[in-house]
Amino acid sequence: MKLFLDMFWYFKQEKWRYIFGIILLMCSSLMSMVPPYVVGIIVDAIRTHTLTSAALIKWMSLLVASGLAAYGFGYGWRMYIFGSSMHLAKLLRDRLYKHFTTMTAGFFGRRRIGDLMAHATNDIRAVQEAAGDGILMLVDSLTMGAMVIVSMSVIIDWRLTIIALLPMPIMAWAVNYYGSLLHKNFHKAQAAFSELNDRVQENISGVRVIKAFGQEDAEKENFRQQSEDVVNKNIKVAKIDALFDPTITFIVGLSYFLTLLFGAIFVVHHSITIGELTSFTLYLGQLVWPMLAFGILFNIVERGRASYDRIQALLKIKPEITDQPEALEAIPTGDVHYAIHTFSYGESNASVLEAIDFTIKQGETIGIVGKTGSGKSTLIKLLLREMDCHDGDILIGGTSIYRYTMHSLRSAIGYVPQDHFLFSASVAENIAFAKPEASREEIIRAARLAHIHEDILNFKEGYETVVGERGVTMSGGQKQRISIARALLMNPEILILDDSLSAVDARTEEAILHSLRHNRENKTTFITAHRLSAIQHADLIIVLEDGKIVERGTHATLMTDDKWYATMYRRQQLESFVAQGGMSS
Repeated sequence: MKLFLDMFWYFKQEKWRYIFGIILLMCSSLMSMVPPYVVGIIVDAIRTHTLTSAALIKWMSLLVASGLAAYGFGYGWRMYIFGSSMHLAKLLRDRLYKHFTTMTAGFFGRRRIGDLMAHATNDIRAVQEAAGDGILMLVDSLTMGAMVIVSMSVIIDWRLTIIALLPMPIMAWAVNYYGSLLHKNFHKAQAAFSELNDRVQENISGVRVIKAFGQEDAEKENFRQQSEDVVNKNIKVAKIDALFDPTITFIVGLSYFLTLLFGAIFVVHHSITIGELTSFTLYLGQLVWPMLAFGILFNIVERGRASYDRIQALLKIKPEITDQPEALEAIPTGDVHYAIHTFSYGESNASVLEAIDFTIKQGETIGIVGKTGSGKSTLIKLLLREMDCHDGDILIGGTSIYRYTMHSLRSAIGYVPQDHFLFSASVAENIAFAKPEASREEIIRAARLAHIHEDILNFKEGYETVVGERGVTMSGGQKQRISIARALLMNPEILILDDSLSAVDARTEEAILHSLRHNRENKTTFITAHRLSAIQHADLIIVLEDGKIVERGTHATLMTDDKWYATMYRRQQLESFVAQGGMSS
């Protein structure tokens, strides 16, 4: 029952709903005590030939009234208790979702999406059942069980009641033993489901890669094996679950046997009447449900406890990136200055960035280039505070970015990542994602700046065209330009294009860059690229190699220096010329 102690914070929060629900549930249980008592009286009246029409009508009316009252009470307690459990599920789901949104990229890199989804679905459902059905079983097994036992003891015979309850300690031991086994195995079953959920999510997301490499059969086999593992673990849970009812039925059967054996002796010795034995047997039948409820209670609580532990373990993980006390809410503006001595990922001793020192004035454009793995994206992620640098600083307008709240910092930045994510919504909604209140004119203007407007007009439903999941219905260049339009709609103080022009042709690239130069006056732009033509008009270009700045300057000065940048630029120009010549021929 540790789960109920752990969840006491919620029971306290919803105490009146639960109190009213429990009171109505107890009233409903009390009404169920009436029929056995009435039946016993009628049986004795029939035996002694004293039953009259008026008496029969009176007792039948009492049965109907108790039935209607039980109906009303039953409706009420379900609304309060089950309604509260649904509120708990919503609360936990909201907490998980909010928790996910505060976590950094490192958290999602270590956690599988399918596992997180399993926490938000199966685990929350198990906790909801514990807060609903679990409370029902706990209260019903205790209150109704107590009422039945008191009724048997007071109305019928206390000696026969003790005899009938002799097998109960056996049931208590068995239920406790089964509960501990169930907890352990259900935890494994939930973990296995998380792994299966993750496998399905990965396969659906990567279905094109699977098909391209002809791995359908291999993935089907992997899924079959993993699915079989889930089934086997759940079968173990089901085997333990299946022991509850037969055990309780056997205990109840033993109680019936003792009741009929000793009850007959008591009737023969005139200690009780036939009607009282009938009532006692009916009460004992009503005791079956509290016993079953007690067994089901352990089942539900152990499942809920395993799931609640999994959810709490997830919620206890602290975000790696947080706002400083009294962080500034203002939107940062001004020159951007990098002063990073060293930066390493996690506990790694290997420096990813080292001796990074440069300033980009407000309104200027900086181009960041270098070989793959040179640190370009890391430089951008530090500005976005996806990670924090503990040996150095980044300043905007002379103030450290760590002095701003993350919300205000990111509100100043329009970010177009390498992985262009589009939502399953209309084109207009995708562009207006960061500014939902944007007018259609603003959306169209941003689309024109990103040179995607004409393409959108050619879509079947224009701006109302629904984009497939992750933008699968569009080309890479179209997805890139819609992502750029989404960032431009914000009109951010700082625009970051992280290798975001790689999928467009040279002419479109030049048109987009021309639009940026003429429409982002006094706004700062960061561009990382592998294709050097994307940054040749930048006010400052830095070349990274192994996390260090090895070249810096304008396009003209870097070409004069005749180092890596100049060599790479000439090579790309030659490749472009050859490609165009090949197309012409």
